[in-house]
Amino acid sequence: MFQREISSDEVNEVVRFGETIEVYPDDTPYPSRLIKGVVEERTLHVVVSDNTKDEELIIITVYEPDPKLWEMDFVRRKKR
Repeated sequence: MFQREISSDEVNEVVRFGETIEVYPDDTPYPSRLIKGVVEERTLHVVVSDNTKDEELIIITVYEPDPKLWEMDFVRRKKR
């Protein structure tokens, strides 16, 4: 987050109000998902892992999606 100049407030906003666009149920040790959100006109993707046993949400990574890899809505990956 620090290297990408993304604040914890921005991450919290995406997690709270963003849209889950991909789900990875087979990830270990916990299932994870990709959340897309827009904060002050900046699109962000946040990958989180859901530890439901301990009622814990673990932030895995946060980034600005690359327009070369994602469709204009940043919800669907471009086909290669």
